[in-house]
Amino acid sequence: QLRLVESGGGLVQPGGSLRLSCAPSGFTLGYYDIGWFRQAPGKEREGVSCISSADGSTYYADSVKGRFTISRDNAKNTVYLQMNSLKPEDTAVYYCAADSELQPIQAMCDTLIGHDYWGQGAQVTVSS
Repeated sequence: QLRLVESGGGLVQPGGSLRLSCAPSGFTLGYYDIGWFRQAPGKEREGVSCISSADGSTYYADSVKGRFTISRDNAKNTVYLQMNSLKPEDTAVYYCAADSELQPIQAMCDTLIGHDYWGQGAQVTVSS
């Protein structure tokens, strides 16, 4: 079964850091744009950061710009989201998604529909 698997979530204090990983099962990430999305309790899922397969270009939501870094290691078939200076409002379930459509990378983060694969989600809780 083709799917994505997230790992690296957990509980962290405000100001702390976490690194999420997204790895595929049954396919190669190198041909896909990859995005991280999150859904906080009572809120809609939103795009956080996306990275292009073609040129490595990236997009960040304003709420995480300067604190989060997305990267991909095609040799390890994994995409990462390094999250620094975490805030309580970053608490959410974080999902990764893969998309094979050729489009500006922000467009991937701006929509929840049409992505080829989703992961099951990883809980991130920022609390003292």
